[in-house]
Amino acid sequence: MSTALISLGAGVFIGLVYALLNVRSPAPPAIALVGLLGMLAGEQAISALRSHHQPQAAISQPQAAAQMADNAILSSGRQTGAG
Repeated sequence: MSTALISLGAGVFIGLVYALLNVRSPAPPAIALVGLLGMLAGEQAISALRSHHQPQAAISQPQAAAQMADNAILSSGRQTGAG
């Protein structure tokens, strides 16, 4: 499930709970949206800085996929007691 759909569902759920309990949102909607916009901008800025400073991967995409599959097989063997 997409992160955006989970976030939307959580927001709708909390909104329903607030409405059922007659709780007012702690911030006016405009201020809350500006705060969310600031959070999103900060998150994107940090992500951009991190990706800019990380070295490129030394293995190719097909090699990485094969390595992940091998690790998953080894993990499942350990969990079931096989090995």
